[in-house]
Amino acid sequence: MTNTSAAAFDVALFGEAMLLLVADRPGPIENATAFHKRTAGAETNVAIGLSRLGLKVGWASRLGTDSMGRALLAAMQDEGIDCSHVICDVSQRTGFQFKGRVTDGSDPPVEYHRKGSAASHMGPSDVDEAWLRSARHLHATGVFAAISDTSLQAAIRCMDVMRAAGRTISFDPNLRPTLWSSPETMRHWINELASRADWVLPGIEEGLILTGETTPEGVARFYRQLGAKLVVVKLGAEGAYYDSDLAGTGRVEGFPVKEIIDTVGAGDGFAAGVVSALLEGRTVPEAVRRGAWIGARAVQVLGDTEGLPTRVQLEEAGL
Repeated sequence: MTNTSAAAFDVALFGEAMLLLVADRPGPIENATAFHKRTAGAETNVAIGLSRLGLKVGWASRLGTDSMGRALLAAMQDEGIDCSHVICDVSQRTGFQFKGRVTDGSDPPVEYHRKGSAASHMGPSDVDEAWLRSARHLHATGVFAAISDTSLQAAIRCMDVMRAAGRTISFDPNLRPTLWSSPETMRHWINELASRADWVLPGIEEGLILTGETTPEGVARFYRQLGAKLVVVKLGAEGAYYDSDLAGTGRVEGFPVKEIIDTVGAGDGFAAGVVSALLEGRTVPEAVRRGAWIGARAVQVLGDTEGLPTRVQLEEAGL
C-alpha cells in the first residue's frame, strides 16, 4: 500500500469486517426464517465505538467487491472512519456470520463463514508503516491474528512498528479457539502479542485459559509480569479489576442491566470506553468505569454496535 493519508489519527486498527445476519426469533439458527443485517468484527466494533465518541479513527482491511463488502465499507465510512487503507479485492469474497437469539442472557450461538475471506489474505506487506505511525495509538485484538498465518504476521508487524515508534498499544485477546490449530498454539501467540502491548484487556474466562491463574488478581499479575503497564480484567456483570503503574490495583463495579438481549460485542464496547478515556487523559478508574458503562449498554441491544454511545450521550451520563 502507499501512504495516501497525511492526516494524524487517534487510533489505528487492522481487522476483518463481516456481514452479520441476526435471527429474528429465539431458537436454533436453522429454524429462523428472517434475519436482521448488521456489521460485525471485533476491530470494527471498537473503531465504530471510538469514532462515535469523537476520536479520529483509521481502519485497514481487505473486503471483497461483493454486495456484503460494499455494504460494510459504506457502513464504516458512514461512521466517519478513514477507510483509505481498505483494499476491495475483486478476486476475494467477504466473510459473514449468522447469529442466533437467546432469551436467558447467555451467549448466543454464532456460525462463522470466514475461511479464505479477503481479510484472511492480509499480510505484513499490507502494513503501511507511515500511515500506521501517523496514529497516536494502535488497538489490536486476537481475532485478526487468528484468521490466517499471514494475518498473524501482519498483527505482529503492526505492534512492532508502533512499539518502535513509541506509540501506545492496547490488546484485547478476544479468543476464537476454532480459528487456531490448537489451544497451545492459541495461548502461545495470544500471550506473545500481549507482551507487546501497554494495555491488556482480557475477560476473566479468557484470562483463566491463557494464564492458568484462577483469580482476576492472578491474571492481571501474569500480564503485568509480561510488561503491560495496565491490565483490566473484565468480570461481566461484576464490573472489572485493574492493575496498573499509575493507579495501583482496584475494582470498578458493573452497571445494572434490566434485560440482557445479546452479550456479543460487550467486550468491544468496553475496550472503546477504556481506550477513549485513557487517550483523553482520564484516570484508570474513570476509564474502566466508562468501559463498564458502555459494555452494559452493549448487552441490551440486538446487534454489536447499536449500544455504542455518541459523545453527547456519554457526556449526558457524566462519563
